[in-house]
This record gives sequence, C-alpha cells and structure tokens, in this order.
Amino acid sequence: MSPVRRCSRTACGRPAVATLTYVYADSTAVLGPLATYAEPHCYDLCAEHSERLTAPRGWEVVRLLDSSAPARPSGDDLEALANAVREAARPQERAAQAGGGGGGGRGADPMEVARRGHLRVLRSPDN
Repeated sequence: MSPVRRCSRTACGRPAVATLTYVYADSTAVLGPLATYAEPHCYDLCAEHSERLTAPRGWEVVRLLDSSAPARPSGDDLEALANAVREAARPQERAAQAGGGGGGGRGADPMEVARRGHLRVLRSPDN
C-alpha cells in the first residue's frame, strides 16, 4: 500500500491535498486541509477536483483551505532556512582552519575519529 493518499474520485490517481466532509444536518459540504488519517465518511480530493468542487442545489460549500494556491514561504521562513544553512557550514570551515587533526584535539568523545559537518566517524568498540 502506498503511503501517499490518493484522490477518492473514480479513475483519478493523483495525490490528495484536501478532505471533503458533508454535514447533512446543515446541508453543508466542508472542504479543508488533508485530514491526518483517512476516515470512512470523508473524501480525499486532489488539487484539480478540490478546485472544481460543487455542492448539490441548496447546499453551501465551506472552503477552509485555498488548495488552488500553494503555500508560499514567508520572509521569516526563508531567513530561518538561510541561517540554518550558514550555521551548518560553520563546523566545516573551523575544521578546515584547524587542519582537521583527526579529532584528538577536540576533547569531546574519545571514540570520535573524524567529523564532517554534523556527521561523525566513530571507532569500533572492539578496537
């Protein structure tokens, strides 16, 4: 079974992006973000089918998500990503400046042989 949920419409194999639920007591169709897990009386829809959704006459459609426009990263998101990339690059620069002496001068873990970014090479416990 595929971990990606597919559109509930017949013969549509596109990935689902929204969940449709009917509230029969209020004659309302609610289209919202993709539910955490599939429920028996809800329908998962792809972007195309969620955009073209219409309700029966006399029913109201409530859209909790504008699935036609993908979410754009904000300026804060982009700045946080840039800062994370800069921070990840710093240990490599320091190791290159220090000559990369095999981890002996770090004083951290005696099992550590070498380090590259956030990855470490460790000695086997048998040695």
